[in-house]
Amino acid sequence: MLSLLLLLFIGAGAIAAYGYVQMQPMKRSEQPVKITIEPGTGTATIANILEEQGLIKNSFLFKSYLKWKTEGNRFQAGVYEIQPGVTYDEIIQKLNRGDVVKAEMIRFTIPEGYTVKQMAERLAEAEYVNKEVFLNLVKEANGIEEAILPNIPESSELNYRLEGYLFPETYELEKGSSEADIISRMLQETDKRIRNIPDFDQKLKARGLNFNQLMTVASLVEREVVVDSERSLVAGVIYNRIAKDMKLEIDATVQYLLEKPKERLLYKDLQSVDSPYNTYMYKGLPPGPISAPSLKSIEAALDPKPSDYLFYVTKKDGTGEHLFAKTYAEHLQNIKKSKATAK
Repeated sequence: MLSLLLLLFIGAGAIAAYGYVQMQPMKRSEQPVKITIEPGTGTATIANILEEQGLIKNSFLFKSYLKWKTEGNRFQAGVYEIQPGVTYDEIIQKLNRGDVVKAEMIRFTIPEGYTVKQMAERLAEAEYVNKEVFLNLVKEANGIEEAILPNIPESSELNYRLEGYLFPETYELEKGSSEADIISRMLQETDKRIRNIPDFDQKLKARGLNFNQLMTVASLVEREVVVDSERSLVAGVIYNRIAKDMKLEIDATVQYLLEKPKERLLYKDLQSVDSPYNTYMYKGLPPGPISAPSLKSIEAALDPKPSDYLFYVTKKDGTGEHLFAKTYAEHLQNIKKSKATAK
């Protein structure tokens, strides 16, 4: 009997010693091991991954340790880098914190007033997108699924369906993001900014506009105005001309149609392209936006400054300001004043 007890004692000691050895950290290494924990992965699978990757010696003992410590229910999914040689507790702490490897990011800025062509060129130069793929996606929005899309019309008259709806901002996305990922993120930003405008839906309804018309006016304001204080005033001029059934005759709509924008448009340029975007040829708004408007331009289009002005001309003094007129005769006088201030 004594011999049996002695054997049992020795056996238990051997098991305990084996368990102790198996629970000790692996040989320390300066080179971390990368593991991926997918969402919904259980502790048994995580233990197996750790053993397979040489981070622990025995997955069964690790699972047992988790049960004893009532751990494992707070592990977070993600990609981790763990150095061989760390203890069970250090591994548990890392997984609980979600101390994942930070993804390599790309960062880019889209200026206010950019067209989708300009965006495609900038992103392609940075090697973030394929230019043609990007433009094909913004033309039809095929495969793009965002909450804002039902408010953006599909029309054969549109040069690009998503023109004006990719918000101008500085973005950070994971390296390797696809063209669709980038476009979706920019649409999400537009949706967020619009939703943050107080009483947006009520104001839009009060103006008697749909979302596309509002964004079109905002894009015209963006391309025409440099001085912030004039945005709402120019928006008002646009609405005044529409109310009087006048052509808008906005240079920016012609520039939008040209292969390369010109510093100064000539009369022949104004009649050079037969397009519904050409506001020198057709009354009313273009079929869609001509650029990505800033939030200030969107707010100006939503809440224009009332006036009797029907005309404006840019000063030639370098300020970017405009001279406004109620009549064509006044407008002609302003054109003379503008030329007189030229530097």
